[in-house]
Amino acid sequence: MSHASAATDTDRPVLVWLRDDLRLADHPAFAAAAESGAPVISLYVLEEGTPRRPLGGASRWWLGRSLAALATDLARLGGRLTLRRGDPGTIVPAVAASTGARLVTWNRRYDRQGRAIDDDIEAQLRQRGVAVAHFAGALIAEPATVTSKSGTPFRVFTPFWRSLAPRLDTLAEPPPRPRGLRPYDGPLASDRLDDWQLQPTAPDWSSGLAGRWRPGEAGAQARLAAFVDHGLGRYAAERDYPACDAVSGLSPHLRFGEVAVARVIAAVRMTAARQALPVGSADKFLSEIGWREFAWHTLSHFPDLAIANFQPAFDRFPWAPTNDRLLSAWTGGRTGYPIVDAGMRELWQTGFMHNRVRMIAASFLTKHLRLDWRTGEQWFWDTLVDADPASNPFGWQWVAGSGADAAPYFRVFNPTLQGETYDPEGRYVRTYVPELRGLPDRLIHRPGSGDLFAAPTGYPPPIVDHAAARAAALAAFASLGDDKHHL
Repeated sequence: MSHASAATDTDRPVLVWLRDDLRLADHPAFAAAAESGAPVISLYVLEEGTPRRPLGGASRWWLGRSLAALATDLARLGGRLTLRRGDPGTIVPAVAASTGARLVTWNRRYDRQGRAIDDDIEAQLRQRGVAVAHFAGALIAEPATVTSKSGTPFRVFTPFWRSLAPRLDTLAEPPPRPRGLRPYDGPLASDRLDDWQLQPTAPDWSSGLAGRWRPGEAGAQARLAAFVDHGLGRYAAERDYPACDAVSGLSPHLRFGEVAVARVIAAVRMTAARQALPVGSADKFLSEIGWREFAWHTLSHFPDLAIANFQPAFDRFPWAPTNDRLLSAWTGGRTGYPIVDAGMRELWQTGFMHNRVRMIAASFLTKHLRLDWRTGEQWFWDTLVDADPASNPFGWQWVAGSGADAAPYFRVFNPTLQGETYDPEGRYVRTYVPELRGLPDRLIHRPGSGDLFAAPTGYPPPIVDHAAARAAALAAFASLGDDKHHL
């Protein structure tokens, strides 16, 4: 007799399918399973062989650390984490059948491929008599509930945020962390996390990632506490200055769902209420959470965001042919523009790049080098620990001028002036471009321009001239003709 047929209904387990929500607190699907009183199976599937985009290298590194932390947290509650790799359309129903699960729960996701997989699995389970419950646990609001007066998706951020922001006042209190779990004691095989080989091998560039980040729910909570206590009050004034360390650092924790966005919002608003913060600090940060939300809502309605121009007029844009020399200089931080090079090296060393510098580096690729934004998006996808399916392509299309509410293509950042404005003392550049540490502040963003301070040996001259590159970019944009007026 199978385990499933021998169990009484009250002993039949509840299966929680974990995805990009690797936490125990503020987790509606997990809370529902724990509150049922039934044995709980916590399942994570490393998706392979599906249409969903495979994780990049830095994200795989983070995932491995996050899953290890989650397994430890579950063990403290009396549970365990079951790992499988492959197609969840086969694995989830099979695990439910072999364990006799009476209910499967998960938190919803919003990419087209993920929704299709989830719908298929739900249909399979219900056909077999297994109940399914799924919950909103990733966003402030479900994308279908935030639309314009005409019922269409928002294409511009300001009216989108004006519609969404009032909901911050009515966010439901997220469910607490379970105090304990009733373990499932039946036979259930699990992969070994080490066998997934999520950590890089050759070259192993992960030491810088490990030095900067603490993946997992505890790391997310510590990062949130540090930010609201020490960074929130400086956020509005200093967020654009990469050397100031005034940003939250929460983006990878949010990307993997190690902290709920509702918990972040609650902590920010509570801090703003009890502390005399500078005017606008909390609101500015919350609006950045709004941009994350806008990216996910856009992806929900425009599922090809990573591969197709949001603005169809850009389909005719004359991108330059792929140039391996120029692309290699950009990815390796050897463009001859210090602020760009510092950002690209920060990215390689830490899996992160300051948001202002992301815009500068992306503008340089798409406008100075006139390389297709998809080339840069793919590089960021592989190297950013916070690369998610919505924000990464959304940000690249925004800079390139092809996206929703995008910066106009003819806005071409001058990387020298950007560096002088947002890193005036060169502290950020000196951190990541050590060849330039000996230059005085007035030349740190213009190496080679001083009579007495030539560019240090080993640092390259600019790979393109700013004025010439800007003129070529504007000419390319003008070639769209009347189409450019629809951007």
